[in-house]
Amino acid sequence: MKSAGRTFLTGLITILPVVLTGYLLYWLAVTAESVLGKLIRLVLPADWYWPGMGVVAGLAVVFAVGLLMHAYVVQRLFTRAENMLYHVPVIKSVYRAIRDFFDFFSPAKQKDFHQVVAVTLGDTGMQLVGFVTEGRAERLPRDFGGEDRLLVYLPLSYMIGGYTVLLPRSAVRPLDMSMEEAMRFTLTAGVTGVAQKKNGMAGDADPYLER
Repeated sequence: MKSAGRTFLTGLITILPVVLTGYLLYWLAVTAESVLGKLIRLVLPADWYWPGMGVVAGLAVVFAVGLLMHAYVVQRLFTRAENMLYHVPVIKSVYRAIRDFFDFFSPAKQKDFHQVVAVTLGDTGMQLVGFVTEGRAERLPRDFGGEDRLLVYLPLSYMIGGYTVLLPRSAVRPLDMSMEEAMRFTLTAGVTGVAQKKNGMAGDADPYLER
């Protein structure tokens, strides 16, 4: 029975992520078709509408929003709207949590990370996975940094948050991991694992670590 239970659990763990991902995509498609499809039918004649037009319109809207967010005026307006939400009780807590979660995986956020590193804690042998966010002394607060210091972000597992610490360069070493792998690895407490690379060397050298 134990062997059968482990086999069933293995199958469930294998299938569940695929099913949930497929269901999420299906839900998004159905929602876009239902909401935007109704709006399109109000504008276009009934015989002009074809199934799937709402999904296409949803993709177009998302792409258009992405383009508009590159405009300074739109960014300022969006920031002001967000600041208003941050002053509304209950909504501000829910919105901020969701916003922080997606920001953690956004391309703009990943650009702030220069290198995946392992941080050694004293003589304990304990190591943490971190991200170098700044290594230039002139970009750090006055009297806070130094020529031989790095600003490293240490994320927490299974939650959005972490610590930003100032460390000597000797306390960190680069890891052969992409940003996506490192984020997934740390957020799941290492449950996802990391694919091993053949003839793997340390990842692309970071100029902040070569000094």
